Amino acid sequence: MATPSGKSVLFVCLGNICRSPIAEAVFRKMATDNGEVDQWVIDSGATSDWNTGSAPDARGLACLRKHVIETDHRARQVTKEDFMTFDHILCMDESNLRDLNKKASSVKNSKAKIELLGSYDPEKQLIIQDPYYGSDKDFETVYEQCVRCCKAFLEQHS
Repeated sequence: MATPSGKSVLFVCLGNICRSPIAEAVFRKMATDNGEVDQWVIDSGATSDWNTGSAPDARGLACLRKHVIETDHRARQVTKEDFMTFDHILCMDESNLRDLNKKASSVKNSKAKIELLGSYDPEKQLIIQDPYYGSDKDFETVYEQCVRCCKAFLEQHS
């Protein structure tokens, strides 16, 4: 799974149809624009299995399209292997963090550093709220948070 330079990141939220696919697409675009995408394995996943195989939420896709970003991601649940293959697992809220740490504790060779994506936000918005029950504006807020956090994360790990 890891690239020769050994850089890999997995973005995680509850269902893998709103926040984490946006973060994955934003990060992939930034890494591409910086000429670094070949140095990274980039993916996203869910703590739940509710949406496995589903495309991202239409409102999230519309938000990405508005910013000229495409994704063909399909939702998947985080696996035990993810903790052994990814360097970084970046999640959206405290509930994701709890679920991931619990899952990681049952994986013998877990190497992933599990953090809140929001811990990289220069504006100190630690939690990226789930926009699922919200409006287009809430998806835009998620996008903006992801842009700030992914930019800071990429700068620290380039």
